[in-house]
Amino acid sequence: MLDKHGQPLQPCTPARARKLLKKGRAVVHRHTPFTIRLKDRTLAESEVDGVELGIDPGSKHTGIATFTAQAGERRGRYAVQLNHRGTVIRKRIGQRAAYRRRRRTSNLRYRAPRFNNRTRPRGWLAPSLQHRVATTVSWVRRLSRWAPVRAVHVERVAFDTHAISTGRPLEGAEYQHGTLHGTEIREYLLAKFGRTCAYYGITGVPLNIDHVHPRSRGGSDRISNLVTACIPCNETKSNRPVEEFVRDKTKLAKILGQAKAPLRDAAAVQSTRWALWRALDQMLPTHVASGGRTKWNRTRCRLPKSHTLDALNVGKLETVTETITTVLVAGCSGRGQHQRTAPTATASPAAPAPASKPSTATPPVTS
Repeated sequence: MLDKHGQPLQPCTPARARKLLKKGRAVVHRHTPFTIRLKDRTLAESEVDGVELGIDPGSKHTGIATFTAQAGERRGRYAVQLNHRGTVIRKRIGQRAAYRRRRRTSNLRYRAPRFNNRTRPRGWLAPSLQHRVATTVSWVRRLSRWAPVRAVHVERVAFDTHAISTGRPLEGAEYQHGTLHGTEIREYLLAKFGRTCAYYGITGVPLNIDHVHPRSRGGSDRISNLVTACIPCNETKSNRPVEEFVRDKTKLAKILGQAKAPLRDAAAVQSTRWALWRALDQMLPTHVASGGRTKWNRTRCRLPKSHTLDALNVGKLETVTETITTVLVAGCSGRGQHQRTAPTATASPAAPAPASKPSTATPPVTS
């Protein structure tokens, strides 16, 4: 809710907003998120206690909750779930690098490489990671224009990726021992799969090393993503997902059980936690809390697991008396592109790209 000069006031309930609109004392300022502007009141004539923001950062989704806090009691007012596009950015940057590499190696006009005269500033993040920070900060800035935000609470998580990959706690020198401690990759895989094809169990044939999740589809070179495969299986599977290649559900479950989940999401959150805190702290007073404290608060309040509810339970609190049932899902579509004609799959010019970016409006969902 805003005053007649556009300054944020204390949020009101939907019922009160309907009454103000019906009496003609307010007008609709914007629809998403729904904001009204009073016509007969200013900020100096109002009593504003302020609201606070809770942020649960993630690799693919980030939850933001707006709430009021009095004596350790929190009441949720509004919730936003940001859907990041870091995977798309990483894929397109790889495509751009491939196009430029081809132009340098083909019989075309020579373009000198420019990566040798580039220097990265202190605190540099990859574009796919910087996007997550910039999107979160942008939405905090937007919500601060529509609500009297006084403070921000951020969950700052530290992942022990080595312990996650081993599946057990580590002590002392065990942190220096990787998966291949005392062996080699090929010998390790041959011993792990008994010198058989992991897909069809064939023995006594030449074996190749295959990626369970193809690298072209986001798979990694971790030892847990590698299996032994015979040459026909390796060529037939190519870069197809393993779910399309292996039809036997029992065999598929066994292969996926041996291939552990990648650590890319944990690494993305861990790489951006300090940059996000520094960016928010320059705008508003920012408090940090651990992920364990958030889980303890949510469990104590008997709330289900979600990004927005985790954001509501970040930091020090006594109880949560009111939650948000309708969550605004905000997608990220980028801000267009510099090139006006994008190539097709066969590297031929396609139709000109639109001058304006597509709409990102997403209707709220009820959780």
